[in-house]
Amino acid sequence: MAEFTYEIVKELGVISEGSGGWLKEFNLISWNGKEPKYDIRDWAPGHEKMGKGVTLSVDDIVSLKELLQNIEI
Repeated sequence: MAEFTYEIVKELGVISEGSGGWLKEFNLISWNGKEPKYDIRDWAPGHEKMGKGVTLSVDDIVSLKELLQNIEI
């Protein structure tokens, strides 16, 4: 598996908590020293382990925000 680095630039919020204390978080993360992107993924307590997630650009977030505003829940 390829090595990578990450820095959580800003913790934006917790979406939910799963079993074992893992949290689904919405954060701004710099991957491999690149421009930070928005990220949704599960994290173990203390951020020592992470699950699979989705990384979004600013344009993706704008589109997602519009989609969410237009759905009925």
